[in-house]
Amino acid sequence: MSSYGLSRRFFAHIDWYLFFAALGISILGLVTMYPLGGGGESFFDRQIIWIGLSLIVFFLAALPEYRFLRRTQIVTALYVLILSLLALIFLTGTIVKGAQQRFDLGFFAIQPSDPAKLILIIVLAKYFARRHVEIANFKHIFVSGAYAAAICLLVFLQPDFGGAIIILSIWFGMVLVAGISWKHLAFLIVSGVIVAGSLWMFVLQDYQKDRVLTFIHPLADIHGAGYNAYQSTVAVGSGELLGKGIGFGTQSKLRFLPEYQTDFIFAAFAEEWGFLGVLIVLGLYAVVVTRTLAIAGHGSDNFAVLFGVGVALMFLAHIVVHIGMNLGLLPVTGTTIPFMSYGGSHLLTEFLALGILMGLRRAERPLSREKELSGV
Repeated sequence: MSSYGLSRRFFAHIDWYLFFAALGISILGLVTMYPLGGGGESFFDRQIIWIGLSLIVFFLAALPEYRFLRRTQIVTALYVLILSLLALIFLTGTIVKGAQQRFDLGFFAIQPSDPAKLILIIVLAKYFARRHVEIANFKHIFVSGAYAAAICLLVFLQPDFGGAIIILSIWFGMVLVAGISWKHLAFLIVSGVIVAGSLWMFVLQDYQKDRVLTFIHPLADIHGAGYNAYQSTVAVGSGELLGKGIGFGTQSKLRFLPEYQTDFIFAAFAEEWGFLGVLIVLGLYAVVVTRTLAIAGHGSDNFAVLFGVGVALMFLAHIVVHIGMNLGLLPVTGTTIPFMSYGGSHLLTEFLALGILMGLRRAERPLSREKELSGV
């Protein structure tokens, strides 16, 4: 068989629209890291390496069919492994800017909270795939919540509030898709409101309430806690229609906007590319999320469907929180945006998730011949 025939055989199940949309976002993020005037400190070269490694991971992960992910022993082992890594980080993890979130291995660092989200999706997909007909039983809401809560608590204590929000969003979204009853949903919401209200009225001191208010409304203190959020909104607004040009975003490259390569890369991109550029990147994200959900809709079994939905929820939660934070609409939580922010852990995890999704797509429910030929 020719190399072309082998290529078609091994990668015929790849959704190339989804792949190139994700790659396009990564390239836009990469160019945003290009230094002002072509000189100075740059994350550009290192991000090229991470993108290259992520593409290798994607294509390797797309090869298996992942029947083994339905096995309880495998899923349990993955869950115990990630819990162990998240606990170990408090003993040997590196502290950076007050947060203990990563293992420093010299040339690169590993942040376990990123793969933890993917493993949680696998755990919940496995759990609900066998119990979806019993989801009306509140016990399953409680058990699945306990799985998520263990990971969420360890991430929150690092502290990584943004990561904790993403994990809770993944759990809540997958519970809804699995078929939670409206009575149980109302109970969860009311319970959360009661607990939050009780803490506010009877537990928190005045200075603690002030901190919470500043966290929720960062722009109310632009010279203190709200400085980053304020600079982010300035960067977004200064991009206007067409932007300032690649490498010439003054808010980011002159360091008025801290962490422009990770937490505020959307603002840095908007400053350089303007409103039209923002429309392009949002369009690419729309392709990623909708194609992921479309693949999930054609999943061969409940596990494949739930896994695809979980991956889409992970992407969507990151996108909403990151952009909301960059626009000053949500609290600053230090959350990356998929495929675009600098870093290896989240990028490898995201392309791994897409690779697994492609592997599951091998056994998806057949489409019509016309759709198959068109690649839909």
